[in-house]
Amino acid sequence: MQFHTILGRSSLPVVLPISTDQSPAAQQCSGSFHTSVPARALPAPLIWMALKPLQKLAAIIIGRSIRKWWKSLPSNKRELFRQSVWRSRWRICAGVCGLAVVVTVFFCTHLDEAPVTGRSRLLVFSSEHFKELSTFTAEGYLEEFKDTMVPLQDPRHRAVEMVVRHLVERNQDVPEVSQIPWTVRVVESSDINAFVLANGQVFVFTGMLEAVADVHQLSFILGHEMAHAIIGHTAEQASLVHFVDFLSLIFLTAIWAICPRDSLAIVGQWVQSKLSQFMFDRPYSRKLEAEADKVGLQMAAKACADVRAGPVFWQQMMVTETLTGEPRVPEWLSTHPSHENRAEQLDRLIPQALKLRESCNCPALPAEDPRSVFLQSVKLLLQQVPVEEKEGEPKNTRDPPKIESRPVLLPVRLGKEKVFAANALQEPLSISPQR
Repeated sequence: MQFHTILGRSSLPVVLPISTDQSPAAQQCSGSFHTSVPARALPAPLIWMALKPLQKLAAIIIGRSIRKWWKSLPSNKRELFRQSVWRSRWRICAGVCGLAVVVTVFFCTHLDEAPVTGRSRLLVFSSEHFKELSTFTAEGYLEEFKDTMVPLQDPRHRAVEMVVRHLVERNQDVPEVSQIPWTVRVVESSDINAFVLANGQVFVFTGMLEAVADVHQLSFILGHEMAHAIIGHTAEQASLVHFVDFLSLIFLTAIWAICPRDSLAIVGQWVQSKLSQFMFDRPYSRKLEAEADKVGLQMAAKACADVRAGPVFWQQMMVTETLTGEPRVPEWLSTHPSHENRAEQLDRLIPQALKLRESCNCPALPAEDPRSVFLQSVKLLLQQVPVEEKEGEPKNTRDPPKIESRPVLLPVRLGKEKVFAANALQEPLSISPQR
């Protein structure tokens, strides 16, 4: 087995063949594990997204037309209509019950079992449909990032590619892992961001590489993002939104039919939209993020990473928020759980992850817990931050003094450094065969 050394002491084996069947332009900006023919058929989710505004417009027009028709009726005809509705009440109830049965049957026949977790979920759009859509999305990202793409030979690209390869190799027991053609792309950007499209396109910003303290945290983050693609969270969330939107069309029509004025109907529509967003969309998104954290931790454990570094990453993000003065968004307003809750959830999962890691014949972990080391590192960092000027004294306009020695298990961003240093990675992942 061939080994490459990247970023100082960190080394991982090359476990999958790199395809060389690429155009020169593609070779300059990406590294592929496999190649696939781009799907050019118009994906069903794209058609649904295009028709979504038209569906709402149709509901508004129908509801408004019903209101105008009702207002135009003389009082005697209104009374006759009420009497007719009352006489037909059982037929109307039967129709409503029939519609409820149809919706229930549709829901039950579109239930699917999520990979890895085995959780039942609604899946209107298949993962294959979203793989087609992600091909269009990837082309847009490649065009957007074409001038900021990190070269293949860059140590940062090689480090990310190496970790992804290792995660793929050590999680071959999950069928979806081997079915997805993983491709790594690193983008030069200060944003702390990484994402994986449904077709296996892995995008990592260099700001994320500065935010992680070592290769173990990077393994967890990439495992988290890959878990979204493996489980098919994009298709699942779009399916829920599609189902909720369908039901909301009924309420939207009723709002525009019942409200006496357009202004009140607009307010009612806004309230209905926000209720749907905060009661269904965002809580479900947070649920999927928590599931990706759990599966990503399992993937990192099977890759012999130090899973204790997972919660440390979110503690680091909490410290970063505090030091930079970024406003904290309440969790119920966010699509993601708070950093604190994510760290606490991962802490609860650590014992189970350690058992899984041990069952994969991984080498023993150091006795020193990264979580304890991080707390000590934060104390050391705070001791090196200059004390604020006393009241009445002129403020120091010079650049803050550079921290000469960055504490262990603190990312580059917290250490005030501007580059992804070679020693930013701690101990390398040890490679040993799975049982």
